Amino acid sequence: MARRRALPRLLLVTGMSGAGKSTVLDALEDMGWDTVDNLPVALLADFVHGERAGGRTVPVAVGMDARSRGFDAERLPGIIRSVEGVRPEILYLDCAGAELIRRYDETRRRHPLAPDRPAEDGIARERGLTAALRQSADSILDTTDLTPVELRDELRRRYGEDRDRPIVTIASFGFARGISRTADLVFDLRFVPNPHWVEELRPLTGRDAAVQAYCAADPGWARTMTAIETLLADLVPRYWAAGKTYLTVAFGCTGGRHRSVAAAEEMAKRLQAAGFEATVRHRDLSSRPSDSVEDLGPSPAELDSGE
Repeated sequence: MARRRALPRLLLVTGMSGAGKSTVLDALEDMGWDTVDNLPVALLADFVHGERAGGRTVPVAVGMDARSRGFDAERLPGIIRSVEGVRPEILYLDCAGAELIRRYDETRRRHPLAPDRPAEDGIARERGLTAALRQSADSILDTTDLTPVELRDELRRRYGEDRDRPIVTIASFGFARGISRTADLVFDLRFVPNPHWVEELRPLTGRDAAVQAYCAADPGWARTMTAIETLLADLVPRYWAAGKTYLTVAFGCTGGRHRSVAAAEEMAKRLQAAGFEATVRHRDLSSRPSDSVEDLGPSPAELDSGE
């Protein structure tokens, strides 16, 4: 029996203005997708199918945001998912407010929703207008810490070919610099003594063997890593069966340079060995060692004393 041809993908690219929608659409076009930006909602079905008597065969990405004619964040998910002959998906592009302001200042552009007011006013208004759409999104991609090259790499990984298994991103971050904004699951590694307070380990990171050995020496480390691996091995296929294509698992420590990095590196290797497609992203790895940041968490001596 001939294998049934999979339906082409329909991707709604939406989210915050300045978060990278144009870059995403350009990258998808380079990968062979049909793309269009700021399409009026009423023209969606016509653009997707056009004059194709046999139905669409090429994946299509449509950019829409609060500026698009007919935009309604409450109704748009239903409209996208009602288009026949495609596999609809919503990608919401997010970005931290401070980074959005920096981007607007750098390009000297006005925010489209606040042409005569500060950019932060437009950002706040847009977050409110798109909140329901973010809630309904199949995936959220935070571009705050991504360079254009890194963003394109992530898009190739997600959309370069049809997937037959979920994509798992293992991330690290520092709580002192803000919790991971798009993680689906977060694990707190601050129960492990902080290598920052060990002088010879301070300039190193969780990618270095000495830091990894220090973390692994903690009595609870191996047991915790095995428990999390077991949990993920059970949950990831369940998320996939429920239609969740991308899963982000984040490990946090105080500064995001040692314990969380070591945990993310180890967990990615464990999952890869178990047959999962797992990649690593370290949010705060490039930050400088800082006593003032690490002071926000307990030192090894405090952990040992139970304080």
